[in-house]
Amino acid sequence: MPDTFFDAVQRLKAHLAPIVDLRHAAAVLGWDQQTHMPPGGGQARAEQLATLSRTIHEMFTAPRTRELLEAAEAVLDRLNPDADEAALVRMTRRDFDQATKLPSEFVAERRRASSLSVEVWRKARPANDFAAFRPHLQQMVDYARRTADYLGYTDHPYDALLDLYEPLMTSPEVADLFVRLREGTVPLVRAIAERGQVVDDGVVHREYDEAKQEAFALAVTQAFGYDLARGRLDRAPHPFATSFSRDDVRITTRFDRHFFNPAVFAIFHEAGHAMYQQGIAPSLERTPLAGGASLGVHESQSRMWENLVGRSRPFWRHNFPKLREVFPEQLADVDAEMFYRAVNKVEPSLIRVEADEVTYNLHIILRFELEKALLEGSLNVEDAPEAWKAKMREYLGVTPPNDADGVMQDIHWASGSIGYFPTYTLGNVMAAQLLEAAQRAHPGLTEEFGRGEFGTLLGWLREHVHRHGRKFFPQDLLQRATGNRLTPGPYLHYLWQKFGEIYGVSAPEATSAPARRGRNVRAGNRQRLAVSDHRDRRVLRGSAGRRGAAPQVGQAGGELRHEIRGDCAQQILQFVGISHQVVQFAVGGAVFDVDRILRPDPVEVRDAPAASHRSAALAGPRRFGASRLDVVFH
Repeated sequence: MPDTFFDAVQRLKAHLAPIVDLRHAAAVLGWDQQTHMPPGGGQARAEQLATLSRTIHEMFTAPRTRELLEAAEAVLDRLNPDADEAALVRMTRRDFDQATKLPSEFVAERRRASSLSVEVWRKARPANDFAAFRPHLQQMVDYARRTADYLGYTDHPYDALLDLYEPLMTSPEVADLFVRLREGTVPLVRAIAERGQVVDDGVVHREYDEAKQEAFALAVTQAFGYDLARGRLDRAPHPFATSFSRDDVRITTRFDRHFFNPAVFAIFHEAGHAMYQQGIAPSLERTPLAGGASLGVHESQSRMWENLVGRSRPFWRHNFPKLREVFPEQLADVDAEMFYRAVNKVEPSLIRVEADEVTYNLHIILRFELEKALLEGSLNVEDAPEAWKAKMREYLGVTPPNDADGVMQDIHWASGSIGYFPTYTLGNVMAAQLLEAAQRAHPGLTEEFGRGEFGTLLGWLREHVHRHGRKFFPQDLLQRATGNRLTPGPYLHYLWQKFGEIYGVSAPEATSAPARRGRNVRAGNRQRLAVSDHRDRRVLRGSAGRRGAAPQVGQAGGELRHEIRGDCAQQILQFVGISHQVVQFAVGGAVFDVDRILRPDPVEVRDAPAASHRSAALAGPRRFGASRLDVVFH
């Protein structure tokens, strides 16, 4: 391809570079505000960030950007769709279209108010003073509503905000995922509760010197692959990670001398974010592509290293002896298995960032529902503390004794990050799906954790996730990495397998197979299943009830026919492939539930044997894209 084809793209790239530089400069001010800025600097810092926000917005939305973008789009069809240059054009178009809907003065006002709100929250939370924080929370809700109105939405303002953090995801899709997770985890919670207090976590509540906690956790994250020559750890009221370039990625945490988990696992968590940023391809530096594909993908990295690795049995088999060397008195009467069980105790708790893996998503569901209610006006800000307590009682059976450990516990609402919370649960689901794919490629992967070896996992993530930055839409990135779009199966399987073993409970058949979908199919019923593609007349037929049988290929009636025996929808869908535009499913007399597995192409779901049918309302191909990320929180 002649270099002249790239000229327009290179001009656009050169134009965007100083804008990216200014965004990183603003991020440095934001990091300093949370870590080292003196208490009196809040007002001036708010003005500085407002000025930078307005300047960046005006530079990016200027006519020159539109001119260069349109020139680059004119040669887009000559570029490889997977090339950095093509992705840059697509992503810039998405960002530009969003940004031009927001007035510059509004952007500056919102950033100023957000900065001041965070300063009030920092003081109000330890003082348990919701009255002082309430007007600022009201402002953040008002700005969120106005942002949604400017950006536009079809059904609910939440969709416009969610799209900023998880591109092209909608609130009904999130709600549907939450329903599926509740269906899969509530029986586990009940089964664990019926077992009684079989796990003693008293050991993690002994006294642990903060400096020694920090040294141990940093040594572990370096073994994970966090490069401290390109990063650092500081303290903040709420843990977060932020990136100024792939070579300057910083993390923070907060310490508790009488609880081991919060600081150490937060460091593991934030290091997961940081390793993602450090692993982005150098060629994407100083472009809008030098960030995560979405916050859900970002959280998949943090939750993976915090939980799937950092709370695993092999991990503690290797690292517990090292920890006991650091804390010999505290751990003299404890062994690796006892400590592993202690850090994995399942018990409803007040604080989200301290929650166990089984109950964690209930904290997210609570916040998601409250955010939607605040946006639509069915919940007033002054009533938020009591609404929070009511949902905590309903979902977790515990009641916050104060607002500091209730409605004010997270920084997100103070900073105006409404629409952010669902990405934590999305990250949990993605993490399990990614780890499962990595294990397929490297069958001995988790055993390596028991030897203190993490390079294989990090290398796989570098290749399939990190290096791509924001080049791909998150669902497409997941499809490329795992062979499937987002599905809760691997995550539910992980939870039941891990915590079922710890607590001695058995997984129901419906959740014991990680790849299974199709909740209308009953194991053991030999139902006929037919899948046909209307372009090449490919037909897949099989009967549910036998798993694991290899597909049979043959000719019948002039059509290519594959026999698949088994009730595993993923097996069938993988056989069909993702390139087909129309697919029909018939499973006995029931509708086969295939949405959320296929890519967003038109799909028809047909009841068999009746002729009537209904459509699975999936959108057609959509533009790649994601939102720019400056800070990711714990």
